[in-house]
Amino acid sequence: MIVLYTNWSKKQLREIYNYYKEIGAPKKGRKVRLSVHKKALQLKDFPFLGREEEMLSSLGQGHRYVVAGQYKIIYRIIDEAIYITDIFDTRRNPEGMMP
Repeated sequence: MIVLYTNWSKKQLREIYNYYKEIGAPKKGRKVRLSVHKKALQLKDFPFLGREEEMLSSLGQGHRYVVAGQYKIIYRIIDEAIYITDIFDTRRNPEGMMP
């Protein structure tokens, strides 16, 4: 299996890094980014590691999630690929996750 990031999830990851950079903690931003990447790469070998994301179950697309620190990594399995669709800060209102 391969792990691919959607444009949206790449944007979210950049925004997380930029936030930490703006508050003067770029090392923290890099640490978060690395943590998310490491967790996402675990999905290559264990694609069903994450639980089903209940907030997105109404879409019927099989969204799942794993957690890296305070970030939820939302993903879907399609054929032989794992698509990271969102990186969501769990401190935010979960309603913000809805499409």
